[in-house]
Amino acid sequence: MATWASREAFAQTPSAVVMRPGKLAPLTGAVSRVSGANTMEKITTYTDASSYNNFYEFGTDKSDPAKYAHTLQTKPWTVEIEGLVKKPGRFDLDALLKLSPMEERIYRLRCVEGWSMVIPWVGYSLAELIKRVEPLGSAKYVEFITQADPKTMPGVRSRVLDWPYVEGLRMDEAMHPLTLLSFGMYGEVLPNQNGAPVRLVVPWKYGFKSAKSLVKIRFVEKQPINSWGRSAPQEYGFYSNVNPTVNHPRWSQATERRIGEDGLFAKKRKTLMFNGYEAQVGQLYAGMDLSKLY
Repeated sequence: MATWASREAFAQTPSAVVMRPGKLAPLTGAVSRVSGANTMEKITTYTDASSYNNFYEFGTDKSDPAKYAHTLQTKPWTVEIEGLVKKPGRFDLDALLKLSPMEERIYRLRCVEGWSMVIPWVGYSLAELIKRVEPLGSAKYVEFITQADPKTMPGVRSRVLDWPYVEGLRMDEAMHPLTLLSFGMYGEVLPNQNGAPVRLVVPWKYGFKSAKSLVKIRFVEKQPINSWGRSAPQEYGFYSNVNPTVNHPRWSQATERRIGEDGLFAKKRKTLMFNGYEAQVGQLYAGMDLSKLY
């Protein structure tokens, strides 16, 4: 069975030897067979992926989450399932970890700010949990609510956003096999600053759609209002699919800066439609005007 380390070695040079970081408890998964789940691009270093983060609950600087997220209490942890489902309830972390076999997914991550990474996540398709709770036919969307504890998350005491942080997906997006419920990265459990102990990863959307430190998943009939959409609706749409032809009002989305490729002569990369996952997810948006439904 291939490990993320061997994949990273292959993606860089035949002589590269990359070991599990050894920072946190191990959490491994089988290599995923889901189409598109394993890019062979060079993997971002663990140091970069765990120290350059947007997690405003701990501050707005990229270094703030790594500095301050040690205060986050991840045990005990529960995720409540509510709304339009036949089987609402509360799952503790152990139950979620055992719900489906873990898989390794090596995904591109594209931030709306114009930078990107490649990260080896560990988890399973969110669809496995959704099928278990049996949504009603009237459930058209899935809303994700995250932890917002001012005692352990100093950024929550700020007014930068309305708390808790909320995100949402259309039901078919949530059910897509690439949509990941993640518990780990780089063969270990998630670091606090990366959304421990459980987070969403939606690789074809801008990174802010991948809500961290989930505490509630709600099934609803109407489109949820996500946090950035509430804060600046003219800048952040509900779908927020990676799209090089639709610019942010304040900058171009045609190119991106890959973290770790920051040398003096490093060139920006061309941004890929749906972050390179067009073959897998493009059909979800057939007939939609993506310049308006961004």
